[in-house]
Amino acid sequence: MKDIHIEDNIGLIKENISLQIKENVSFQKFKEDSEYRSIILTIISGVFLLISWSGILKNILPFDVALVSVVISGTPILIEAGKGLIIKFDIKANVLVSIALIASVAIGEYFAAGEIAVIMMIGEILEDRTVRKAHESVKKLIQLTPQVARVKTSHGEKEVKVSELEIGDILLVKPGESIPVDGVVTSGRTSIDQSILTGESMPVNKKLGDEVFIGTLNQLGVIEVKATRVGADTSLAELIRLVEESESRKAPVVRLTDRVATIIVPIAVAASLVTYILTHDIIRLVTILVVFCPCALVLATPTAIMAGIGNASRKGILIKSGEALENVGRVKTVAFDKTGTLTYGKPEVIDVISFDEKYTPGKILQIAAIAEKFSEHPIGHAVYNRAKEESLEISDPHEFKVEIGHGVRALIGNENVLVGNQKLIDDNKIGVKQQQEKIITAHEDQGKTVLMVAIGNSISGIITVADTIKEKSKETVKELKGMGIKEVLLLTGDNKVTASSIAREIGADYVYSQQLPGDKVQVIEEKIDNGERVCMIGDGINDAPALARSSVGVAMGALGSDVAIESADVALMSDDLSKIPELIDLSRKVRGTINVNIMVPIMINFIAILLAGFGIIGPVVGALIHNMGSVLVVANSSRLISYRQNQKTPKSMVNIKNVESTS
Repeated sequence: MKDIHIEDNIGLIKENISLQIKENVSFQKFKEDSEYRSIILTIISGVFLLISWSGILKNILPFDVALVSVVISGTPILIEAGKGLIIKFDIKANVLVSIALIASVAIGEYFAAGEIAVIMMIGEILEDRTVRKAHESVKKLIQLTPQVARVKTSHGEKEVKVSELEIGDILLVKPGESIPVDGVVTSGRTSIDQSILTGESMPVNKKLGDEVFIGTLNQLGVIEVKATRVGADTSLAELIRLVEESESRKAPVVRLTDRVATIIVPIAVAASLVTYILTHDIIRLVTILVVFCPCALVLATPTAIMAGIGNASRKGILIKSGEALENVGRVKTVAFDKTGTLTYGKPEVIDVISFDEKYTPGKILQIAAIAEKFSEHPIGHAVYNRAKEESLEISDPHEFKVEIGHGVRALIGNENVLVGNQKLIDDNKIGVKQQQEKIITAHEDQGKTVLMVAIGNSISGIITVADTIKEKSKETVKELKGMGIKEVLLLTGDNKVTASSIAREIGADYVYSQQLPGDKVQVIEEKIDNGERVCMIGDGINDAPALARSSVGVAMGALGSDVAIESADVALMSDDLSKIPELIDLSRKVRGTINVNIMVPIMINFIAILLAGFGIIGPVVGALIHNMGSVLVVANSSRLISYRQNQKTPKSMVNIKNVESTS
């Protein structure tokens, strides 16, 4: 594992990242300028090659202008091949190209040499354009860190830079503010939105002694927090480290053309030498080398990749590299985050149940909405919004009070109304009947949050709230299984009951609950260590390390955070999960196209080799014949531009298995 050094405080981390960003921008500009120069030089080479072919300057210049093409486009190939062969002893496609170039020039076949060099450069340019990408995920994470904090001192409140905070400092955090450190609550009660780190769909109630984390959002009450971890020791710094570390551990992928080249180069050299020994004809030797030259192989992958990426972009799928497009079709395990990915990421009212004949479910909802009208809690908003959808009249309560962490208390007409959890009911000494308790427990077992509505001194009804599953989640999982995906995993920061309920509904095979960012990475790593290729799909900042570490990371673009999108290999520009099967199917089609792009030219080349061996064709004709393969490659790849997925019948669901949290 590559060691990642985190500076001693957030201020230094920001300074370091700022320098890295400047360096990355400069390097990216250099890469773009280099690519632009390569395109211009290749065009110039092509022009000189056409002039040579036309013979316009044949009687004017003392040399064949195809030599200009050889020098311009062939020199980079020779240099790269030489470095790879001498320094690393890598036998790649450019080694055989270099041999063919040198041999063609040696016997005066300048046009054949120039043709080879230009086609090789075109292939390299296409490939470079498909693999160029820049990740800015660490920079986005840094931006989440609060700039200043409010420290409580003996002389009152004092604003200081976050980089100056020390362990033991007492910080004052007001509603709507981000918590600037990891610490514990020393005063006050509130609800914290900590989905940034855990992915939990519901705010978490915090009271005296509870732990809070940097970057999470204080939603309700004023709290005092004692700093326990600052700077490089905070959970956010750990998240940064996980993203950097996960990206650094991705194994490099060897290009298919280079793997084929390790086989072709020795065969080509051997075949040409054997032919020369038998015939003593240098022309036949060079022709075989030219025919064997893997121009079509160089085009095989980038043309298919570019066509596939173009196809995907029209469907709202942004693929950042050719490697990602190739790899996603190989995955057999798909891991989903829950909140914002499989679900909408916000609470909605699911059930309204009346326990009292005097109140219809509609009346229970109306009374609860009046009580929650001035609440700032997301669950209260869910109740209020549902009542508005039902066109219920929602007047103002005569009195209103938030019981932080428990619910709300209101005076509506002459009735005292409580809307909240079991703790609120118990504190007000309101009894729960056995039958009511069974109903409440049954809904809680389904992963729902139950709000008890007490009117007067008895519970009159309940309202259940939950994060609802997206319409296409279940269908997407079914389709993935129908495509041969062996395992579908659910990774979530939610509790086991909620997680299991969601997993059952969508048909996941395994569910991992109460997962922190590091836990998700550990699950992914275990699968990869077992030889599995894993596709991770998520949308939140807390998913970024797992997205970076997985074989292929897919971010939900429309709802996802910038960090998740930058950490992933693929981003969906909408929250439509049905794009996942389309992506996998397209990847498999691209890989199949690449295989055809490789096999057909090889077959053509072998036929041409036989013709060259018997002296039937020379270097120029040999170059033209083997470049027929290049034409076929481009034509075959172009079919991907309009490719559409064939619908398949999903396989049946399997029983899910709970996996205990590794927290």
